[in-house]
Amino acid sequence: MIDRPRRLGVTLLEMIVVVATIAVLLGLLVPSLAGIVAAGRSTQCSANLRQLAIAAQSYSAVYDVFPVALRYEYRDEQFVQVAWDWVTTMDGQLIDTGPLWSFTVNPGKVQQCPEYDGSTNFAGDPFTGYNYNTSYVGGEAFFPNTSWDAVHWGVKPHASDRSSQAAMFGDGAYASGANKFMRAPLGHEGLDMYTIYAGGQAFRHRRSTNVAYVDGHVGTVVQPKKGLNATDDLLEQVMGYPDNGFLSDDDSAYNPR
Repeated sequence: MIDRPRRLGVTLLEMIVVVATIAVLLGLLVPSLAGIVAAGRSTQCSANLRQLAIAAQSYSAVYDVFPVALRYEYRDEQFVQVAWDWVTTMDGQLIDTGPLWSFTVNPGKVQQCPEYDGSTNFAGDPFTGYNYNTSYVGGEAFFPNTSWDAVHWGVKPHASDRSSQAAMFGDGAYASGANKFMRAPLGHEGLDMYTIYAGGQAFRHRRSTNVAYVDGHVGTVVQPKKGLNATDDLLEQVMGYPDNGFLSDDDSAYNPR
């Protein structure tokens, strides 16, 4: 009997099968890894928002009001914008940190959403991605009024009887980038609808958005709302729906009373 030589290599067919199997496994693994990474970013985002809510609560314990979302001062012969996160000149020069910094641990990290790397909220702001409920919680003054008496104050902390249902901070965005002022859709403060619809929430965490509520807990909202005053122009050109949207069609998700 003649011994046949023993085959030591692999055939082309076997190699093709191996490569195809690896490709299939990678196809299954890569989306899973991407999902894990995205979930981790969403978890970090929720932790950041929780810290912002705690900072606002700590501020209110000292001053009996929540921090003002935006007011104006006249310093060194120019107007400056004192927002909840940063103080800047009207042309975007960074001057100082906002009122929450002294109440926040590691504020430079906390005020940046890990899932957002687009344009800043205001010119000169180094961090971006989150917005603050100015319609009902933070309140604001309107340019060019500079006195504290000009501030349209939000709900007092002790008057917040729907604190577990009203948003305080969240992922902010509109069609052109980030926003730092969360607006309730009905516009009770007298702002025009274009400004209102530029104050929506970003559903950037795998089609969901994170929200820190007035009582301090953080939740997730999965369905963007259009708002009762929606038009095609407002939704498409201003808000950027459905990537961005409101938390409710009326003001119920924003009003702590």
